[in-house]
Amino acid sequence: MAVVALVMIGPSGFVHVRRLAVSRRYRCGEPFAIPARSARPVGLVPMPGDKLPRRGGTFLPPDTFCNEDHPKLELRFGSAFVEHYRRRHQRSPGQEQAPAAFRRHGLAEALVSRGRTIRDHGDVASFRWRPDPSRPQAMNLEAVRHACDLVASNVATAIAAQEDVLVLGGDCTVELGTVAGANAAGARIGLVYIDFDADLNTPDTSDGALDWTGVAHLLNISGCEPSLARLGPTRPMLVPQQLLYFGVENITPPEAATIRDNAIKVISREEALNDIEAAARAAEWAARFDCVLVHFDVDVLSFIDFPIAENVRRCDGLNWSKPPSC
Repeated sequence: MAVVALVMIGPSGFVHVRRLAVSRRYRCGEPFAIPARSARPVGLVPMPGDKLPRRGGTFLPPDTFCNEDHPKLELRFGSAFVEHYRRRHQRSPGQEQAPAAFRRHGLAEALVSRGRTIRDHGDVASFRWRPDPSRPQAMNLEAVRHACDLVASNVATAIAAQEDVLVLGGDCTVELGTVAGANAAGARIGLVYIDFDADLNTPDTSDGALDWTGVAHLLNISGCEPSLARLGPTRPMLVPQQLLYFGVENITPPEAATIRDNAIKVISREEALNDIEAAARAAEWAARFDCVLVHFDVDVLSFIDFPIAENVRRCDGLNWSKPPSC
């Protein structure tokens, strides 16, 4: 079974990669022991000279260490594939610097130390969000489409070569290019969507940020932008039976209606926190697919507990010190 991990990160740097039975966490600024080929955390040790401020008990690298002049790694050793995807079409300028922070703090080296061989394809696109009066309901649409096309090409190549894929992004439209690429590779895919938000809004029901319309475009919900909904070889890119929400909490009334009408499977935040079998149900659901895409948005975590997401919804998310059973 191939696994593609979609990871939403803030400028401070966090990535969570999950297989069905193997969990890996990388957290900049907090070193961990690195066991060989186990399902334990791997840490990213700060580089010499880095000054990491302490904020709320969590070491976070400051934005000043995320810069544009980082070297692009070209490690071509084989089986694993790391795709650093840099594209900002969300609501918070600055998050486009996150992949550079991961490189500085040794993500590639940490993977190699675990016995993985990697190919780093660099940053496929870079764009900082800006107001777009010409398209107030779908701002920066052309930039989103361009970046998604590039991501789709890289993901399709990697999956066709039976490589695992790690995509680092900063907003949830990263999923569009990844799903399109998986479809182009001919994989029978399922998407586990770990996110505080459902991202089922359409441009007509959102504030103009495409960030929280990604799943609606994957499902080709009425009102979506055609140029995004038709990415890849199939439209819709996913049918509802290929989608499972995990840890979702913030669902608008139109999104709730879409979930109900399409019988989309949901494991809520409440279930994830309190039901020890919740993760097992997600794993059982995912086992039917050849390729599992795992989307992880850091806003699913409580901001007080792990303050790196763009939203500061305080204690609404999952608790870092008491993670769910997954």
